[in-house]
Amino acid sequence: MTLHNLGFPRIGRRRELKFALEQYWRGELSQSQLLAQAAELRRTHWQWQSEAGLDLLPVGDFAYYDQVLTLSATLGVIPPRHRQGEVDLDTLFRVARGRAPTGTAAAAAEMTKYFNTNYHYLVPELTAEQQFSLCWSQWFDEVKEAQAQGYQVKPVLLGPITFLHLAKTVGEPFDKLQLLPRLLLAYQQLLTQFAEQGVSWVQLDEPALALELSPLWQQAYAQAYAVLQTAPVKLLLASYYGSVAHHQQLISALPVAGLHLDLVSAPEQLAPFAAALRSEQILSAGVINGRNVWAADLDLLAQTLAPYAQQLGERLWLAPSCSLLHTPVDLEVETELTAALKARLAFARQKLTELRELQLLLQQPDSEVAAVITQRCRARRTRQAADADTAVAARLAALGAQDFNRHRDFSQRQPLQQARLRLPLLPTTTIGSFPQTAAIRQLRNRWRSGELPAADYTRLLQQITKDTIERQLKLGLDVLVHGEAERNDMVEYFGEQLQGIGFTRYGWVQSYGSRCVKPPLIYGDVSRPAPMTLAWAEYAQSLTDKPVKGMLTGPVTLLHWSFVREDLPRETIAYQLGLAIRDEVADLQQAGISIIQIDEPAFREGLPLKQSDWTEYLRWAVAAFRLSASVARDDTQIHTHMCYSEFNDTIAAIAVLDADVITIETSRSHMALLDVFEVYEYPNEIGPGVYDIHSPNIPGVEEIVALMAQAAKRIPLRQLWVNPDCGLKTRSWDEVEPALRNMVSAARELRWRLG
Repeated sequence: MTLHNLGFPRIGRRRELKFALEQYWRGELSQSQLLAQAAELRRTHWQWQSEAGLDLLPVGDFAYYDQVLTLSATLGVIPPRHRQGEVDLDTLFRVARGRAPTGTAAAAAEMTKYFNTNYHYLVPELTAEQQFSLCWSQWFDEVKEAQAQGYQVKPVLLGPITFLHLAKTVGEPFDKLQLLPRLLLAYQQLLTQFAEQGVSWVQLDEPALALELSPLWQQAYAQAYAVLQTAPVKLLLASYYGSVAHHQQLISALPVAGLHLDLVSAPEQLAPFAAALRSEQILSAGVINGRNVWAADLDLLAQTLAPYAQQLGERLWLAPSCSLLHTPVDLEVETELTAALKARLAFARQKLTELRELQLLLQQPDSEVAAVITQRCRARRTRQAADADTAVAARLAALGAQDFNRHRDFSQRQPLQQARLRLPLLPTTTIGSFPQTAAIRQLRNRWRSGELPAADYTRLLQQITKDTIERQLKLGLDVLVHGEAERNDMVEYFGEQLQGIGFTRYGWVQSYGSRCVKPPLIYGDVSRPAPMTLAWAEYAQSLTDKPVKGMLTGPVTLLHWSFVREDLPRETIAYQLGLAIRDEVADLQQAGISIIQIDEPAFREGLPLKQSDWTEYLRWAVAAFRLSASVARDDTQIHTHMCYSEFNDTIAAIAVLDADVITIETSRSHMALLDVFEVYEYPNEIGPGVYDIHSPNIPGVEEIVALMAQAAKRIPLRQLWVNPDCGLKTRSWDEVEPALRNMVSAARELRWRLG
């Protein structure tokens, strides 16, 4: 029974890759030093996987920024503005960040969410004349590297149809599928080169199969794999993030040597695929959750898989449901978790151990070790069932329709808010956070370690907050923020203050590039024992007569960006979080805060991959937001913010959120995300982002004016705000101040031009 893995986290147990990348970008590390540190990380990760008993180790899961970008570079899909000579490591960084230590700056590529995850990928740009050729040797080098260390490897890369599906077209409109024959030639060359290196199996990831595909895209799968079957390697077709049972006949007919199924998100698809499996094919059962941190019920999994193990024998492989990219690296370094909570968890390394233990339960079910594993699983379930907060359940049960609706419609609220706020046309603001400098991080570390007393920590952060307010006043922004110097993360900060939520010290996962987040652990019923942001909002507002936004993270984002308990419906947990944020909104407005922003950047992320399943999700996701915001008075302005929202297919649901102002990411797409507003009359106010905060490049005044002029063609001026794409915590003040100065100047220029 082969054990294998679809991918391992690349950031390192203590974010070693993050720090190495950022040192390289700052010029503090040479490229050879960066490459050496990356090689050492790979060596460690392969060693861990081998020690856990894996038979095939993944190669190709390591990326210096993003694995989709690595494939684009391998295939030569590099935009002309970033191609400065041969494709090299700095080419990748110019695509991703707009600049690198070498070469000239250029607009970064568009970045968006990878299916329904919080991981971001760089969108490949394809032209009608696109040619594909092998231009970047990273994967081949790493195969050689792993083989030299004595490992049997399985390259993992995105399949050709999913790659095309994720890409966007540039230039004259054309059908992406026209490029498939050319793309397949490059894939054949790639697979042949792997074979020449002695590789037997190659994993082709096709998560697009979880979508509802048109007949043309279904036909493309048949066409592609009919061509690739001639490659001199065995192909493992891997799907994940959802059920692919709706394409079962198509998939079962594909000429591949093996299928991998995500049996965590869709366990019901095991039976039909196993029944249709050809005698020469293997079936990889993805039964260990690659997207959550809770320990698996190995005894129950063994009961489910036992008949298939008997039927398939060595043709049954065991694996996580998807790449472990979405989980923290190692639970063993967590020394501050309670024993009870730690016993319920499994990070990436522990999930590999779970695979081996599951194998043992299937092959030696009557052994003493199997009995110990079974007893441990049963005891864990018993402890979990005992955790409940009756007060939270009672409060949910008492909710009525009035708790989900504002008092008046937006058309009636808008003049009341304008009378209170007295904002100009095209008001300027930011999304919430300002630079989290090294000095701020050092203060937080000293406070957490006990070196800095709490009173001194608060006093110093107040000084930083005052400086942030003064900088914004000097810049001339119309609506200010306090800068969030006290917050480590927009989700973790709230998680640390809510009941029923735990947090880790090293539980980092990659969001994009060097950006890592540390999701809280929602293990129990959620409630808010005390105000979370009130003191900081009151202090910041006391420093100015201009409105200062109260900054909150919304319930849907708190849900999706946490590791969530699996014994309750997500809808129930979203409402628990909604009540906690509702209480905070009530306290903020009672204190005189006139604008409250409830961020929901993960709103679209939670959409099921199949559009036919969207209605139910949107029902409760919208309701959870409205529950958090409906306590606001009519003259209290509610904002929300969404990143990478791809509004076109969810705009009606987003309008039903009934936020007075929504701010969105649009600069990397050059306002293309606003095309939907040409056909949909959005009722409330909107701020399309004009400053790409994910790039160190500083936008010019005319660049911002041009973007806002495009927005004004689609949205009435009286509804428009001017703001960056997202929060500014990852940028430096040297970048932020000139960018915001240009943004304010652009707004003033537009007001003058428009009379």
